[in-house]
Amino acid sequence: MTASRVLVAVPDLDAAIEHYRGLDWRIDRISPADDPIEVDMSRGDGLLRLRRDAQAAGWRGHVHPDPRSSDLPTVTENDDTVIVPELVDELSISLRSEATGFGAGRAGMGYRDLIPGRLGGRFIASHIRIDEAGPVPDYAHYHHIRFQMIFCRSGWVRVVYEDQGEPFVLESGDCVLQPPGIRHRVLESSAGLEVVEIGCPAEHDTFADHDIALPTGRFAPDRDFGGQRFVRHVASDAQWEPWNSTAVPCRDLGIGTATAGLAGARVARTDRPETVDLRHDGEFRFLFVLEGGISLRVAGEDACDLGRDDSVAVPARTDATAELRAGTEVLEVTLPG
Repeated sequence: MTASRVLVAVPDLDAAIEHYRGLDWRIDRISPADDPIEVDMSRGDGLLRLRRDAQAAGWRGHVHPDPRSSDLPTVTENDDTVIVPELVDELSISLRSEATGFGAGRAGMGYRDLIPGRLGGRFIASHIRIDEAGPVPDYAHYHHIRFQMIFCRSGWVRVVYEDQGEPFVLESGDCVLQPPGIRHRVLESSAGLEVVEIGCPAEHDTFADHDIALPTGRFAPDRDFGGQRFVRHVASDAQWEPWNSTAVPCRDLGIGTATAGLAGARVARTDRPETVDLRHDGEFRFLFVLEGGISLRVAGEDACDLGRDDSVAVPARTDATAELRAGTEVLEVTLPG
């Protein structure tokens, strides 16, 4: 077993990363993105593993001279198998008014957890915010995931994706599907950018790719990434159709087709009160209120009013309805699509 050298604890992750970057260490992996507990950095003389240390109230680094050391956990960068935990289905309601704030996540982004129980670790939903306008301290990276989508809630963000042409801007109402393994980078954003991110599984590795140059100079919209295709949904170009066999109009975000039915997402809106049946037989049904509000009624539970930025994950085979007020707009994500 190769001996490691323990470094002094640093209280702030961003400060620790910047410090070691100044010493020519580069990020290889971070996990998980929303609330990191482990970061791998490397340079020619070994691997630096930063781990959150509750006792030291900060981050402690361990330098391993040999990255192949047997005392290092296995890194699954080249493993195509994603381990998805068994679903633990439950009603999960998140109210913006009860949130304690946005926790520090990857690349200086703030994360609000919309499904604290994570449904057994199977799903994560995050409300993500960037406070300051300008360049984002991101790098070309990819995720070891089964499913992941980003919906722009407000503001704008400039991004670039592998083999999807030049960088482009996601604006409020736009959405992307990030298929497994696609390299991408967040370049810059408006002040107060907010997005909603849905992923499976809840905890997954994010790997840096130091060799790829983005944009790649290629445009391959039909390229297959782990059985899925990249999707960029532009809200201003969308067509509207009935939602869930009701009169409520919705715009489909194109995720069902791109994932071969694995997942689906749509935005529904109504100018008058409507009631929508939320019962389903799938593994996941999630609603995030974009505007207006709904009265959620679930069998055996007290009625709950959800307003702007509130959300709910509805368990399968549960009698539940949503009474939408006039002027309401909601994002719905389902698995299967």
